[in-house]
Amino acid sequence: MKVLLFRHFAFDDPSAIIQWAEQSGNEVSVREPEFGIHQEWLEALDLLVILGGPMSVYQESEYPWLVEEKAFVKSAIDKGKKVLGICLGAQMIAEVLGASVYPARQKEIGWHRMYRTRQLHPWLAHFPEEFESFSWHGDTFDLPATARLLVSSAACENQAFAVGEHVMGLQFHLETTSECIDGMLANWSHEIWEAPYIQNEILIRSGTAQIAITRMLLWGILDQIVR
Repeated sequence: MKVLLFRHFAFDDPSAIIQWAEQSGNEVSVREPEFGIHQEWLEALDLLVILGGPMSVYQESEYPWLVEEKAFVKSAIDKGKKVLGICLGAQMIAEVLGASVYPARQKEIGWHRMYRTRQLHPWLAHFPEEFESFSWHGDTFDLPATARLLVSSAACENQAFAVGEHVMGLQFHLETTSECIDGMLANWSHEIWEAPYIQNEILIRSGTAQIAITRMLLWGILDQIVR
């Protein structure tokens, strides 16, 4: 399988997905959409993975390259390609499929418990009913008209959704690494304040023991996609 991975900030760490590809015999190409998108990528890819970012999908005036990226994502979905969006990527999928993306009532930062709904999807076949995952987001989204809600949390109802059998959005970060969390805390510390669903730096760092668990959950999704 050929995986195309979109990254949106310099200290994001796609190593969890790269390691999965190396161990499973799949190929990964990492691209940064702000430097241009080539349409020939669309024909070559089997799976498009859209990672997170500090920007919002509705900030096209500040980040004009979002227009081209969203058009590419929509084309991939329309062509029946497998698409997995994470955080910003999930919001982008929701928007290109006609749903609204907007600031959430509560920011969700840190390690939070996620809850499966009764909706099933083969990519989550191995998932427990409850699990913890890292989050760092201030936006949320409505579900596209044909979407199935798969995961919720106390702070954010729409945590994971699927459209058909080949498109999924995850608001939470199963792919996170200690290095990426270090970068977030160093660069985005102004977003850490006292709020119901914002953890302080000590709690965030203490939760990094969960990284090995969330990585296996992510690899389970990728394994199911290959199957």
